[in-house]
Amino acid sequence: MIDRRNFVMRALGLGAAVVVAPRVARAAYAAAPTADATRAESAPIAMTVYKTPTCGCCTEWIKHVEQNGFKCKVVMMDDLTPIMQSAGVPLTMTSCHTALVGAYFVEGHVPADLILDMLKTKPAIAGIAVPGMPMGSPGMEQGGEKQAYKVYAVEKNGRTRVLASR
Repeated sequence: MIDRRNFVMRALGLGAAVVVAPRVARAAYAAAPTADATRAESAPIAMTVYKTPTCGCCTEWIKHVEQNGFKCKVVMMDDLTPIMQSAGVPLTMTSCHTALVGAYFVEGHVPADLILDMLKTKPAIAGIAVPGMPMGSPGMEQGGEKQAYKVYAVEKNGRTRVLASR
C-alpha cells in the first residue's frame, strides 16, 4: 500500500520528468543537425542508369560513379531511345547508357568528378555527355589505346558546348 508521502514524492518525480524530458530532447535535437549534415554530405547521391542488358562497359561506368559517391538504380532496357528523347539528349551526343541525376541527364562515359561539379554548381543546362564510347573514359579503360575525348554541356535548347577535354 502507498502512503501519502510516497504518493507525493512519486507525483513530484513524474512532474519533474514531464518538465525536464522535453528540454533534454530539444537539446539533443539542437545538437543533431551538425551530425546529420555530415551524414547527409557523405550519403550516396541517387542516380538512375538506363542501359541495355548486354553492355559491359556500362556496368564498369556504374562501378566508377558508385566509387565516387553515387548510388545507382539500374534499369535494363532493350532500346534507350525513349529515355534519351524524354531527357533531351541530342542525337549527336548519344552513347550506350543514359543516367538521370537530380534535374540533369548524364549521357555516356562522363567522369564522376564532372557530374559532382554539375550537381554542386547547378548550371542552367539539361545535362552533360560524352558521345560514343571513347577508349580510356570511365568504364572504357580496358582494351586499346586511350583516346582524348570531350565532355559536352547540353543546353536546354539542345545546343552543345565543350565542358572539358580529357
